[in-house]
Amino acid sequence: MIFRCKNCGGNVVYSPERKKMFCPFCESEDSEEREDGVIETSGEENGTAEGTVQAAGAGQPVSRMAAAEGAAQKKVTKVCPNCGGEIPMTVNTSATQCPYCDNYVIVDDQISGAYTPHMLIPFHMGKEVCKKLIRDKFEKCIFAPTDFLSEVRMNGIYGDYVPFWFYDYNTNCTFHGEGTKVRSWTTGNTQYTETSYYDIVRDMDIDFVKIPVDASVGMPDDVMDLMEPFDYKELQEFKPEYLSGFHSERYNMTSDLVESRAKAKMQEDAQKMLHDSYSGYSSVRKMGENINVTDSSVSYGLLPVWKYDYSYKGKEYPFYVNGQTGKLVGTAPISKAKVWAYAGTLGVTLAAILCMVNAIASLV
Repeated sequence: MIFRCKNCGGNVVYSPERKKMFCPFCESEDSEEREDGVIETSGEENGTAEGTVQAAGAGQPVSRMAAAEGAAQKKVTKVCPNCGGEIPMTVNTSATQCPYCDNYVIVDDQISGAYTPHMLIPFHMGKEVCKKLIRDKFEKCIFAPTDFLSEVRMNGIYGDYVPFWFYDYNTNCTFHGEGTKVRSWTTGNTQYTETSYYDIVRDMDIDFVKIPVDASVGMPDDVMDLMEPFDYKELQEFKPEYLSGFHSERYNMTSDLVESRAKAKMQEDAQKMLHDSYSGYSSVRKMGENINVTDSSVSYGLLPVWKYDYSYKGKEYPFYVNGQTGKLVGTAPISKAKVWAYAGTLGVTLAAILCMVNAIASLV
């Protein structure tokens, strides 16, 4: 599908700054109309691709990670409903841009049925704001390649809605241990030590809401964890209009396949809450601890991420910006020629320069 302007017929996109649909051609707002008609011409047939299941809890067998990874790389070609050009994409693509007419196309069958997102957080910042964030962060990296922050390179930044599973858990958490408090004092030449023992018992009901786990094989888990937190008060009911102007993909890892990551996050937080509930002891000996899930549910949604892919001397340097908060994750590339030039100019040792490099080009 494509969203067109009722006034001029141009491709209408979602504007993060205006928080509504906007026509970049005639600058009209809220004048979109939906036009369907994306046709698949090759590759996988419609329906569930290999490496995924229909939906969480649907009783289907859970696929293996390797199968999901293989399925995520499979290519298809779809016909642009605007110009008729063939758009190459993966089987998971749900929104993309036609390379011929530049219209943003939404793939209907990737946002319907089992693949319909329940919710999403819309982009809160546009492309120019994202470019400024990256420049402000890395403009002082004197060893970065000359074209690293060039306008031509940075025009390649694109917004991507990343698929996530959100897990809710109701838990009962218990702890049993023995705590000690030690008191020491001196009378005359004699030092006394008193040790008191306490029985520590905790029984807590803790509810965890929307623990996020990315559902894309192509997204590094550690990077997505660093992108947090998102403000889930901004979650909106899913509408395809939000995808116009951006790239998006549907999940290619099922909720069952990645739930272990959600449970690990939940257990870590639950243990911390239990341990934070007792303090003031000299020592604590754990005798028993249980975290029991009494109820759970899972939902599917999309979160906004800006991506800047920079390649230097055969190595990729991807940058990610939280499309809601502006949090940036990435490492600046280093030009060895600039390092040597700087070392020669100042007459300092390479070791000292490399120390400076490590301080400047660090993971956010």
